[in-house]
Amino acid sequence: MAGITGIVLAAGAGTRAGGPKALRRADDGTPWIELAVDALRAATEDIVVVLGAAPEAPVPGFVHTVIAEDWQRGLSASLRAGLAAVPSTDAALVTLVDLPGLPRSVVERVVHQSWPGVLRQATYDGRPGHPVLLGRDHVRRAAERLDGDRGARAYLVDNGVEEIECADLWDGTDVDTA
Repeated sequence: MAGITGIVLAAGAGTRAGGPKALRRADDGTPWIELAVDALRAATEDIVVVLGAAPEAPVPGFVHTVIAEDWQRGLSASLRAGLAAVPSTDAALVTLVDLPGLPRSVVERVVHQSWPGVLRQATYDGRPGHPVLLGRDHVRRAAERLDGDRGARAYLVDNGVEEIECADLWDGTDVDTA
């Protein structure tokens, strides 16, 4: 879908996972980054992977890479770096590298249509998750509100995020440990 830039956040050190999640692989050997990129391709071909702790992580050749120089500051630094890479005409579709099971069907449901003011977040049995879609009207404003090791949840809630229930498609499992 034109006008959407996908963002994979993969900058962290993965301390609970025993090392950078950007270097992790599925049981069949597929890099988690590749799995995240493949899921986002259900909605866009323009994808940015944000790296930090493991700048050498393998990324598909067609993907843009951004290094979050201040990745140690937490999730907000990674998300800010990714949002800064989004053209001003695009919406941003954000996911995490540690969701290796994210199916394309969830991405398609969250993105079923996009417009400048859209603000959507996948939920799983009411729990907020990923992906998150920020219309172009929200990309810069959300980036300005980011701080510490938190994502954009406060911004999303304050601005009336539309929660898209996806538990019938997937459980939203975030793989935090090795």
